[in-house]
Amino acid sequence: MTRRQVLEALSGLLLGMFVSMLASTVVSTSLPVIIHDLDGDQAAFTWVVTATLLTTAISTPVWGKLADLYNRKVLFQLAIAIFVLATAAAGFATTPEWLIACRAVQGLGAGGLAALSQVIMADIISPRERGRYMGLFGAVMALATIGGPLAGGLITDTWGWRWNFYVAIPFAIAALIIVQRTLHLTHRARRKVSIDYVGIVLLSTAVALLLIWVSLAGDAFEWWSLATILMIGGVIVATVLFIVVELRAKDPLVPLSLFRNRTFTLAVLASIATGIAMFGAAVFLGQYMQLARGASPTEAGLMTIPMIGGLLVASIGAGQLITRFGRWKPYVVTGAVMLVAGSALLTTIHYDTPFLVVSIYMFILGAGVGMTMQNLVLVVQNTTNPTQIGAATSGVTFFRSLGGSIGVSVMGAALAARVTDLLGERTNDLMAALASLGDQAQAWADQLQSGSLPEVSTMPAVLQVIFEDVYAQGISFSFVFLVPFAILSVIAVAFLPNTPLNRMNTRERIAASEADLATVSVSEAMDVLGKTEETPPSATDRTTPEQ
Repeated sequence: MTRRQVLEALSGLLLGMFVSMLASTVVSTSLPVIIHDLDGDQAAFTWVVTATLLTTAISTPVWGKLADLYNRKVLFQLAIAIFVLATAAAGFATTPEWLIACRAVQGLGAGGLAALSQVIMADIISPRERGRYMGLFGAVMALATIGGPLAGGLITDTWGWRWNFYVAIPFAIAALIIVQRTLHLTHRARRKVSIDYVGIVLLSTAVALLLIWVSLAGDAFEWWSLATILMIGGVIVATVLFIVVELRAKDPLVPLSLFRNRTFTLAVLASIATGIAMFGAAVFLGQYMQLARGASPTEAGLMTIPMIGGLLVASIGAGQLITRFGRWKPYVVTGAVMLVAGSALLTTIHYDTPFLVVSIYMFILGAGVGMTMQNLVLVVQNTTNPTQIGAATSGVTFFRSLGGSIGVSVMGAALAARVTDLLGERTNDLMAALASLGDQAQAWADQLQSGSLPEVSTMPAVLQVIFEDVYAQGISFSFVFLVPFAILSVIAVAFLPNTPLNRMNTRERIAASEADLATVSVSEAMDVLGKTEETPPSATDRTTPEQ
């Protein structure tokens, strides 16, 4: 394909990814306001995020497997439709439960967009040339990640938060039309397929039970309790059964043979930390800006730009260098080290930490994500059998989403527990602050006792300084759980085989492998023919021309 043909094919793909990211990021800065208006608490806040990550994680390998079996273009369009319909329905939410349910369906579409975009990109661009186009993906990511929170804050402050869920609809319609007109994939031969329904159910059960346990343990029930034993036991049983089913399935959902590939296994381990850093930072840094620094939704969007700037610069820069020199490992290792540094530095932030210092910490973490996220998918696609590109790509994306889901749940649980403890320790300060409010004391006392997430920016100064300090300590404490996973990612990428990047895209690799097979077949046929010519036919085999 010429460069122009590649850009035309990518246009619809990029717009579809933009729709997915915009619908997610546009509500990030307004979530505290949304949860406050719906009378939700910190657990509801966490589950609004976790529900999307949960269903994204569960559906990603399903979409990836379907991509190896069915028309990838149609699947991509279907994912866009599911995502946007769920997003629009979320705009009518009247309770946290309704919003969480819509976000869960939204995750089904997001899983498809995340997996299929990478699979289709491998169809049209070789691993060696991928970096040249990383700037486009980085630009789309930056536009959605920076513009989304800013637009969400402005929309919330101007028209109300419900309009955040409607803004993606016109972009989605345009994406469907452009994908239909510009994305032309080679026709793939039909073959009989077998959907691994049992594997889908078992994987969903294991992941759901794990995330529900992580989210509720220590709050709805004790960490060591009968509920914990039942849930963890269910996770173990479902996982064991899933492995047994995958070993016997004709078309397994997750081919376990992929784990024989050292590159795939190590990339999966590294992707877990990347997922926690990406999703955890996006959620809790926005919360930090509003609850610990008293920022409005619009201001919070502006204040998180340094992290996105780091992601954009690192993603584009590393991609261009990889294409130019053909070396990828130094950049992935550097990114993993920056993940460790950024997450460790964010454990030290307080409500009065100079914003320039916090910005540097965010930039470092964002650069770490930018250097590792896309490049881990790249190195896996580079070494995977081209007929399993969908399963391998979705496998890495699945574990990244799963890591993000578990990470957000753990960080949210740690934050909620830490905030509760700190508020308990500062009961006397709270009582003194309320007593100084005079006639407003009872109204604020009732609001604080309701258990809903506070809107810190609207609090009186005497209360605001207490809650900013408490939430800053709670959020910085939650980042402690990211550090060990970031260290694990450094170890994993250090041992990745330094395989040179292939110059053929997936379709060309499949064609080449078929040509190799044909060459072998012709060679064997020639040998047989030669032996036949050396052996004269018997009298009974001879025929006259008339015969």
